[in-house]
Amino acid sequence: MFISEEILHRKGASKAINIPKEVLVLLNRGEIESVNLTEWLAVNHIFLLRNVLPTLDFDHESEFIVAEMEQQSVETGMKAIRLIGSLLNNVLLEKSTSEKEDFIRKCSIHISDSVRCWAAFMNNNPHDALKDKLDYIRPFAADSHFGVREISWMSIREDLAKDIDSSVKWLVEWAKSDDENIRRFSVESIRPRGVWCKHIEILKQEPQKVLPILNLLKSDPSKYVQDSVGNWLNDASKTQPEWVLTLCEQWEKDSVSKATDKIIKKAKRTIVKGSM
Repeated sequence: MFISEEILHRKGASKAINIPKEVLVLLNRGEIESVNLTEWLAVNHIFLLRNVLPTLDFDHESEFIVAEMEQQSVETGMKAIRLIGSLLNNVLLEKSTSEKEDFIRKCSIHISDSVRCWAAFMNNNPHDALKDKLDYIRPFAADSHFGVREISWMSIREDLAKDIDSSVKWLVEWAKSDDENIRRFSVESIRPRGVWCKHIEILKQEPQKVLPILNLLKSDPSKYVQDSVGNWLNDASKTQPEWVLTLCEQWEKDSVSKATDKIIKKAKRTIVKGSM
């Protein structure tokens, strides 16, 4: 199907009601990516399942999954993605290793960012080692699409939270990556509070556990990473303000750079607001 340049290079509507019908149809067919959060949230995953799974030789399985989605009245957003990933993973348990790998590969490179998001949740075997789960999610953490990158850390956050010491050990290597998306994942995935996710209680009380990662990124040149580090420390400041202030003072002495200044400003915003 021909897709116009106007659609491919659109900015995206600010409200769901203003999304052009043609764009919404293409999103639900899995033929284009969403370009902003409004579009991402507007995708009807039941429609998308019906359109995409038959093209991946999952026509029979699609009816079972759609029926489960309809029974639970889940159509859009994070809840739909998580449920679809879990349902598809259960189906894949009955497949051969080669069939499973082929299906996941097709989903992980699909033009639809929503389908790639499903794939990020197709590896929830509780018996897999943390390193194996991180290896699986790395391509999604490096994805070009903002939605897939966010889903990548959401899909593994609970596993990371179970053993913060081990998680930090592995994520330190991610913090050294040349890819800003991977560096950002190393800190965003274990924010003490985060967005759309459960808090990591131990990090609200013992934020110093993540210092090996934070210190590596304290003067990162990427704004994407700077924002994440600043938000991490702002999270921590809500329970350990003195620790955050002390760390920021140390960074100001050790790292004279605009990047560090930006991180510190974002890190202290709740503290500053509370003192006004």
